[in-house]
Amino acid sequence: MKILPSLFSPAGKNARLSIVIHHRVIPEPDLLLGDGGITAFETRLNYLAGNFNILPLSEAASRLQNGTLPSRAACITFDDGYADNAEIALPLLQKYGVPATFFVASGFLDGGRMWNDTVIESIRLATGDKLDLRSIDLGIHAIATLEQKREALTFLIDRLKYLPYETRALQVEKLSTIISARLPDNLMMTSAQVRQLHDAGMEIGAHTVTHPILAKIDAAAALAEITEGKAKLEAIIGTQVRLFAYPNGKPGKDYLSIHTKMVQDAGFEAAVSTAWGAARQNSDIFQLPRFTPWDKGELRYVLRMVHNMRQKIQVA
Repeated sequence: MKILPSLFSPAGKNARLSIVIHHRVIPEPDLLLGDGGITAFETRLNYLAGNFNILPLSEAASRLQNGTLPSRAACITFDDGYADNAEIALPLLQKYGVPATFFVASGFLDGGRMWNDTVIESIRLATGDKLDLRSIDLGIHAIATLEQKREALTFLIDRLKYLPYETRALQVEKLSTIISARLPDNLMMTSAQVRQLHDAGMEIGAHTVTHPILAKIDAAAALAEITEGKAKLEAIIGTQVRLFAYPNGKPGKDYLSIHTKMVQDAGFEAAVSTAWGAARQNSDIFQLPRFTPWDKGELRYVLRMVHNMRQKIQVA
C-alpha cells in the first residue's frame, strides 16, 4: 500500500508532511467517549508505521523547509500531557521503534486536571435519570442511558469551551459541586513522567500553561501562557523546548496571527495547529497542519491519509 501515498507524498521538494494527533491512550474502550482504547491505538500505529516514514517532528520540520523529506513522511503527536501517554503509549512507540512529540500543558502536571476532564468525569459518574443544571444556566439533561449522557456531555463541552477563562472555570466548579462525584486526580502526567518521555528519546513540546483559547484572552496573558509553559518544561527536562501546539488549534478561531508571532519570538522553531491537511515546503512552519485518521481497516486508513494530503491548508 506504500505506492499510493508515495504518489502524493514523494521525496524532496514536493514532499508532504502528515502529522497525526492523539490525546489519550486508555487501557480499555471508553463507551462514553467512543474511544477504542489501547487496541485501536496500536492497530492504527501499526498502519502508520507500516505505510509511512515516521520522523521526529523537529527533524521533519527542518527537512520540510530544506526540501529533504523522505517520501511518505509522517510525525506522531500527543496533546495535553495525559499520564497514559507515558504509561501506555510510550511502550507501544518503543515496540514499533517510532518517535513522537508530546505537547504538554504544564499547569496540569503533578495532580492537575483539565476543565473538560472535570466535565467528562462528572457526567460519567453522575447518577439518576436527570441532571438539573438550571441553577448555573446550563439546562436540564436526561442521563439515564449512555446515549443521553453523550448528548449531555456534547452540549456542555460546546457551551463551556469558548466562555472567558475565569467564567468557564467557575461554571465547571459549580457543575462539579452539583454532581458531587469523586473525580480522578491522576489523569495528567507527573514531572517525572515528562522526564521519562524525554529520556526515552521522545520530544517534549509546549502547549501553554493552562490550555486557554488564546484568541479569547488578552495579549499579555497569551504571551505569559506561551513563554511560561515553555520555561517550566525546560526546567523539568533540562534542555530547550523547540516545538509548540496551539490549544484547541483552529486557525483564526482559537489562535490568531498575533499568536504565531509570539510563538516565533519566544524562541520556538515550529508550531502545529489542528487544521487538516499535510504541510508542504512553502507552508508556514509556525502553522503546520495536523490530522487524525479514524478508519479501522488499513486500506481505508491509508486512503484517508492520502485524501488529507490533498486538503487546502487553513491558516490564521
